Amino acid sequence: MKMRRGALALLMISFAVPVVAAERHMMQPRVPADKLADAQALTSPLPDAPEFVEKGKALYNGKGTCFNCHGKDGSGNGVAAFGLDPSPRNFQHHGFWRHRTEGEIFWTIKHGSIGTAMIGFGDQLTDEEIWSIIQYERSFAGEHGHGRMGRGQGSGPMMGSGGGTEHRGPRGGMGCEGDNCGQ
Repeated sequence: MKMRRGALALLMISFAVPVVAAERHMMQPRVPADKLADAQALTSPLPDAPEFVEKGKALYNGKGTCFNCHGKDGSGNGVAAFGLDPSPRNFQHHGFWRHRTEGEIFWTIKHGSIGTAMIGFGDQLTDEEIWSIIQYERSFAGEHGHGRMGRGQGSGPMMGSGGGTEHRGPRGGMGCEGDNCGQ
């Protein structure tokens, strides 16, 4: 009986360790350091509007295939998430939205994230489609979904095949505040 309890405890610990290991990555930026300032400066050219949330939902669950890793409910528990380290981002987690700008999320969706299973979708999704997906992803966090969103450090160039235009959103230019700095 003692051996059985010990084996059970070891089994429980072995399952808990990967979860803890994956969670330690939650607040780390996924944008390379040399691209982070430009990414943080990006702001969505789309107005916050239900039609873009609906478009984003259709893309998230369809063409973008986001649900496979991030789950239908955005909690990072999709069928393809099992065993990924770090685990896919949990869009329900309020800390995620407090510590990310919409530009960082845009950059990661478009270009991917080195050291994770997140591939870039810039060759499959247009910039407008990516911005729509972000509006939908924010809905997973309810009232926590706006955090730093759009509070980059001004405006910056769109990267890659986005046409090289700049987006100067009304939400940009506020810099970082308090525990949000450097995240």
